[in-house]
Amino acid sequence: MWSRLLFGEDLRAELGSPRRVRRLRSSPRSRVWRAELSGTPVVIKQLIGGPEAAEAYAREVAALQLASRVDPPVVPMLLGTDPGERVLVMEHVDHQVPRADWVVDYATALARLHAAPRADAACGLPSWSGPTQGDIDSFIGLADTLDVVVPPGVRTELDSLVERLTQASGRALLHGDPCPGNDLHTSTGVRFIDFEQAALGNGIVELAYLRIGFPTCWCATAPAPALLEAAENAYRTAWRNATGTEVHGDLTDACAGWLLRGDALVQRAQRGTIAHLDKIPNGDWKWGTATARQRLVHRLQVVGQMTAESSELKDLGQLAAAMREGMLTCWPKLQALPSQRP
Repeated sequence: MWSRLLFGEDLRAELGSPRRVRRLRSSPRSRVWRAELSGTPVVIKQLIGGPEAAEAYAREVAALQLASRVDPPVVPMLLGTDPGERVLVMEHVDHQVPRADWVVDYATALARLHAAPRADAACGLPSWSGPTQGDIDSFIGLADTLDVVVPPGVRTELDSLVERLTQASGRALLHGDPCPGNDLHTSTGVRFIDFEQAALGNGIVELAYLRIGFPTCWCATAPAPALLEAAENAYRTAWRNATGTEVHGDLTDACAGWLLRGDALVQRAQRGTIAHLDKIPNGDWKWGTATARQRLVHRLQVVGQMTAESSELKDLGQLAAAMREGMLTCWPKLQALPSQRP
């Protein structure tokens, strides 16, 4: 594995030559090694895998540079880069077993990450993109296939929802994939890694991960209600302390947006290929800790409950509750999402 580590002369001149190199497990989109530079443990990461690698590399570098302004730190320190080979060198951070109430520490760090100060408005990161009209069509099509009556106002509500999410203000630093496994728990707090999908947007769309079941993650979980409330309060407190303002945005809208997205039922390599909601009536598939149907039933329940007293998404709430009931009638053995991360 050592022969595949590309560590150029500029990096060697700046940081020294890598020693004690060991390949680590990583996604198909990257190669990762642990090594030592002048006796200091580091992590070396190279983005690979086609035309998307250059964009992923640029996002990760930009996000780490922005997040490095947060103190105490919420990311590993970026020590060096080689844009030609898409290589990053970062400090090694020792990960501890997360506590039982890990979501509180996670939410606190997530808020502080979102609040990272920016020197300029551009900073090289794209804006976050939400659900589309295609997602609406697939969601309503799924309801029809399940023989669930679609209230007449649903499409208008969903059109307005997509518009609100598209127009939502916010220039927070979004991780893009803030999943269990991308959070390193240390004695001084949580630090996030793997910013290949980082963007700028409203932090509420990632605060929603806690309620909606970590939609882009292999490790889908549903924290107990008391822990969920504590974590969301911790997020709002950390944001207020960092920015002097209250959290802006509608959490119900954010969760409803994740419900619509069929791509949030599959791992990244399969996204953008087909309408995954269309496959739900004819088959189920496992991804990480849960199946697609498990994930969807959880999201339907969350949105149904959150919209119970909503004037803007009242019909969607009724539809979500009916779709969940219909799915559980068809597949009564579907289990709830796990409450604990592996």
